[in-house]
Amino acid sequence: MKRLLLFCVTACYGFTLQAQLLTWTPAFPKETDVVTITVDATKGNKGLLGFAGNVYVHIGAITNLSTSPSNWLHAPFTWGSVETAALATTAGTNKWSFTVANPRSFFGLAAGEELRSIAVLFRTGNCTNCQAQRNADGSDMYVPIYKNTLAVRIDQPAKQPKYIPVPEPQTWSIGSNFTVTAVASTASYIKLFHNSTTPFAVLDNTTTLTAVSVVTNAGNQQIIAEAYNGLVATYDTINVFVAGSGSPVASLPAQVRDGINYEVGDTSAILVLRAPGKNTVTVIGEFNNWTPGTADIMNKTPDGKFFWLRVTGLEPGKEYAYQYLVDGSLKIADPYTEKVLDPSDGFISSSTYPNLKPYPAGQTGILSVLQTAAPVYNWDITDFNRSDKKGLVIYELLLRDFVTAHDWKTLTDSISYLKTLGINAIELMPVNEFEGNESWGYNPSFYFAPDKYYGTKNAFKTFIDSCHKNGIAVIMDIALNHSFGQSPMVQLYWDSANNRPAADNPWFNPIAKHPYNVGYDMNHSSVDTKYFFGRVVEHWLKEYKIDGYRFDLSKGFTQNNYCTTSNCNSSTEVTNWSAYDASRVGLWKAYYDTVQNKSNGSYVILEHLSVNQEEKELADYGMLFWGNLNYNYSEASMGYVNNSNFSWGIHTTRGWANPHVVTYMESHDEERIVYKNINYGAASGSYSIKDSTTALKRMELNAAFLFTIPGPKMLWQFGELGYPYSINTCTDGSINNDCRLANKPIRWDYLGDARRKSVYNTYSQLIHLRFHPWYKNLFLSGTISQNVEAPVKWIQVISGDSSKVFVVGNFDITQRTVSVTLPTQGNWFDYLENKIFTATGAVQSITLQPGEFHVFLNRNVNNVATTPVINVPWTGTSLEAKAYPNPFSSTVTIEVTIPQASTLDMEIYNIWGQPVKNTGQRFLAKGVHQLEIKGLFIPDGLYYIKLQTKTSTKTIPVTIQ
Repeated sequence: MKRLLLFCVTACYGFTLQAQLLTWTPAFPKETDVVTITVDATKGNKGLLGFAGNVYVHIGAITNLSTSPSNWLHAPFTWGSVETAALATTAGTNKWSFTVANPRSFFGLAAGEELRSIAVLFRTGNCTNCQAQRNADGSDMYVPIYKNTLAVRIDQPAKQPKYIPVPEPQTWSIGSNFTVTAVASTASYIKLFHNSTTPFAVLDNTTTLTAVSVVTNAGNQQIIAEAYNGLVATYDTINVFVAGSGSPVASLPAQVRDGINYEVGDTSAILVLRAPGKNTVTVIGEFNNWTPGTADIMNKTPDGKFFWLRVTGLEPGKEYAYQYLVDGSLKIADPYTEKVLDPSDGFISSSTYPNLKPYPAGQTGILSVLQTAAPVYNWDITDFNRSDKKGLVIYELLLRDFVTAHDWKTLTDSISYLKTLGINAIELMPVNEFEGNESWGYNPSFYFAPDKYYGTKNAFKTFIDSCHKNGIAVIMDIALNHSFGQSPMVQLYWDSANNRPAADNPWFNPIAKHPYNVGYDMNHSSVDTKYFFGRVVEHWLKEYKIDGYRFDLSKGFTQNNYCTTSNCNSSTEVTNWSAYDASRVGLWKAYYDTVQNKSNGSYVILEHLSVNQEEKELADYGMLFWGNLNYNYSEASMGYVNNSNFSWGIHTTRGWANPHVVTYMESHDEERIVYKNINYGAASGSYSIKDSTTALKRMELNAAFLFTIPGPKMLWQFGELGYPYSINTCTDGSINNDCRLANKPIRWDYLGDARRKSVYNTYSQLIHLRFHPWYKNLFLSGTISQNVEAPVKWIQVISGDSSKVFVVGNFDITQRTVSVTLPTQGNWFDYLENKIFTATGAVQSITLQPGEFHVFLNRNVNNVATTPVINVPWTGTSLEAKAYPNPFSSTVTIEVTIPQASTLDMEIYNIWGQPVKNTGQRFLAKGVHQLEIKGLFIPDGLYYIKLQTKTSTKTIPVTIQ
């Protein structure tokens, strides 16, 4: 191998340093040095290229106490702030510097705390989404801190200043000459090696050695610098892969598709990457010790669209981390991987994710994981019968803010609470891998991998299986309108000059086409995007048996360009975007068909919020729509009745044929109503909605006018307990718009607050009414009449099977008398009060106190006694029983019919089937008897009373409140 040795003077070395993204003086900074850090915005992601304003630093310490390189400690400045102390100085065109005098003092390190790196970003100021100079892949930059020992570093080829530095992308080929520069912390004997144990350059008693070598063979080019001071030797190594003549051409094997394809025998897998227009792709991973050879170059299909490689010699059941090296420069994870490894995985506890595979030392970026013969989950429920979508009562939750452990196991343990509440569906905010750990999940990066912050994939499956055992569907919220920078599909086609997806990206638009976009906008007109959509929805429907999706920002699924300004948020742009879009309608009909083809009967819920014409057409096609009534219900609850008309939550008001609007008072996106009641509620005399007790009671009033309207409903987590914290509550208890995504207090202790338990009980009773056999059809397709605009509102719903509901409530802050006409004359039953109301069949007056409401039923579902029945002769042949009032607080009467004289045993069980009280045995004659039970002294909730004679058994549900 021919090599040319070339020694450079210090000036040459200085020039090579200036060509780096990040440079610093001194060359080997220590904890107490004066360290000056300089950034070059013509390199990396070019986030500040051409920026003319003030530049600030965001800076932190990586110490021995950091759990990962992303765990910055002792950061002195707030992100986006314009503190003078954070101001960088201009160091030339597109360059800025910042000096840290004595890093140990600057960061305030404690005794025994060891500084290992300075993490730094250069950014604009006075911003939230700041422009920032980073590495080319958007990652953080680091300055290593050295000890008083010999150190050597390769500075050319230039490196990306990651926590573990890696070479900048190179375009070497066979025959390329390249320069290597090594520097040592003290004068040393320096050697340079290139794929050999024989050095190609040596120099003694120097701190700098520069030489030139040449690429003679394809494959990995390993370059090693050695420094020896007569006592110890130290090394630095970099690897650059050269593909040589290019990829071998071969057609895809039969029956394989994008991602990981496991083969029979569990010792091999075929990896497939869709990367049209790329030249070469190489697989690097633990199976080749992260050092690729020519055998690791993927085959390229004749059409140039796919790359594939069969990986052999795998150990069954073993996890292997890997990446794709694209065109010798870009490292990405597999977009279809079902598990990723991240440098920040150190934040995830072993209790959340037991035996999590450690992130491999020496690697950078997100890694894919493949595993043959992975542990199989054995489903108990394989044929879950999904509820009619018109009757869904959905509980939306963010796992992070619902249970402190933020894991699937604890959420599974909470299913009984939700079942008792009565809901029949849980909507999970996004749980596929997203950037960072604590997030709402709308910053997705990998669509096939459940985020490890919530636990293992089989723990997630256990949760879904448990929901199905309890009759509860699982709906997955997913953001397929956009992705963020960690997405390999974003990185694969990236325009670094403009810091956005490249024009040839098969999946993403360079510039968003619609307002309110976040991340990078997907191009849903692309065949590649449509294929990806189908694979994503298929994965969760089949592999995890979920029951449907709520699609975030579905109105953004359009290639019509609604952006006429750079910010794209003007009222005109928003109005135009919300208008009828025929192409968007056609796309969503095709996507709906895709979902149904993957799993017929799956729910599709769109966060569309567009013009009614478009929503109606798609609703008639079978889709459900978020119906945001937060403003109207908030105004009603706060007592501002002029703006409290919530008729838009009624499908007939919209002119829809079916009740496909998912109406809600609160969601993850909306302010909490109890918070608004307490802070902004109206008052009159002694009646004040700002009083917390009154604020909570108004939620019961609201609920009566939400859950009794036909069609699907949704409630936000802890809304059933009157959650009073603002959506913008910060972790320190303050309220700030920047804290919308911050962790919120988890208040299971509210169950011990009688006022809040009353809210829960009302929600529960109203939800359970929706599924009562006598009223179920009414809430699916009943005919509704209403006046929900006036201060005293009423709703009347009638079904074809003669069931009727009449709801009336006073939303004003003063007493009101209203004239109403119930549908029929005679006894009506006050469902929540367990009382009889006599209707005249004509107009009659009802006087209601502020906040008072009633839910009247024409059928006696609570078994309210209308006349006493004692020892009435009876000729039945089976044991029968009913309870009234039900729910009850202290005393309940059990009316039991005995077919023949017998000893009767009564025992009370909780919802988990555990006995809590035995009321003893008694001998009863044949006939009807009333048995009173009181003084139970057991917690409120749903219970079951089991009655048993020598020949029969009967179980009835009762609710204690």
